Formats: sequence, structure tokens, C-alpha cells
Amino acid sequence: MLKEAPLPEDIQKLGVEGVNRIWRDAKLRGAGMKRAKTLVSAAEHSVGSKEAPGAARLELRNLLDDMDVYASRLEEILRNIEEKLKEIPYVDKLMEIKGIGLVTVSGFIAEVGDIGHFDNPKQLQKLAGYAIVANDSGKHNGESRISHRGRKRLRYVLYEAAISLIGKNAEFREIHEYYRTRRDNPLKKMQSVVVVACKILRVFYTILTKGVDYDAGKLMGDIRRPQIQAA
Repeated sequence: MLKEAPLPEDIQKLGVEGVNRIWRDAKLRGAGMKRAKTLVSAAEHSVGSKEAPGAARLELRNLLDDMDVYASRLEEILRNIEEKLKEIPYVDKLMEIKGIGLVTVSGFIAEVGDIGHFDNPKQLQKLAGYAIVANDSGKHNGESRISHRGRKRLRYVLYEAAISLIGKNAEFREIHEYYRTRRDNPLKKMQSVVVVACKILRVFYTILTKGVDYDAGKLMGDIRRPQIQAA
């Protein structure tokens, strides 16, 4: 839309039919007359400088061209990463987990390196700064927290993976809800996300070191056993 009508006055000239035709030709989902009317109405009430519209159009076109170049470079980089990942044993098993994609797996491998250098998942948890330590300062005396001492980018990759899995993967979503709503010691939302991130780390470690398939049943066992005992 920005390429065809970069400024509000251009959108007004197109009108609702013109805007909708551009979207229809581009085969965009979820775009129709209702949204076209909303866009044209917004353009009619738009405020801002109206000086040098030609220069503004030129600048925006240059920015869009730059965006296309960077998008093309990103696609090339992702293709190269995908080829490199194929050389690592059992990476394909990670990609089969619903909610886990190329960016997550490549980010994890880039930060961790050879998984064989680690004897257990707790070492990876410490590397990511997700090790649990006591908070003995001030009014929070005795409460536990994560250390934040480790690789920030690895911690970020695992956190983003947790958010993705909670949204797309039924098992991890159930785990997240369990820790937030359990009767004893329910966790806050952010705390539960961290717990999910640590579970992802352990799942990755197990798959990459043993070559096993992802098992949703074993994953759910961690929360179902306490529920059965309580019952």
C-alpha cells in the first residue's frame, strides 16, 4: 500500500474502491471494504506537514527499496543457516516440535555450541543465567530468583521460544497454566514463562544428546504426577 499510495492524500485519491482493489490484486487475507473504509477515513483526518510531498514520496520509496534488499539478504542468511544445521545430528527432531522454528534452533546452537561439552541440563541452565539463587537482600530475604549471570542472548532465545510454545503448543500451554494456577505456590506469569524456558532447555538437551523423539507424554508427567498425588 505504501508503494502505491505513500501519503494520506494519495490514499484519498484512490478512494475505498481503489484501496480495496490494490489489496485484492495482492491477494491479502483479512483485507476488504471495511478496512479500506477505515484507512481512507484515517487518511482524510490525517494531520502533519504537507510541504514537499514529492521529496516525501521519494524518501519513502528509497526506504521501501532498502527494506526489500535487507529482506532478501535475510532470506539468504536463513537458507545458509538451515543448510548448516542439517550437519548437526538430531536437529531435525527439534524442528518437529510444534512452535519451534529455525530462528530458535539456530540461536540455541549458536550460543551453546557442541552439546557434548555439557554433562547435564543444569549446566546449560547456568550458562543461560536461569540458575536459581537465593535473594537475601532487604524485604525479599529468602525468596528465590534467577541469577541472570550467563549468556544474555541464550536467555533471550529460550524466553522467546517459551512465549511461542505457550501460544502454539498445547502441552507447554497446559504446563504454563498449571504453574500459574496450582494450589500450592502458584507462580506469577513471568515466573511461569521462565519455568517453561527451562523445560525447553531440558527437552533440547535430551533430544540432542540421546537422539530421542519429542515425547509430549513424558513432558506432561512433570505436572500430572503432583495432580494425581493430590487427588
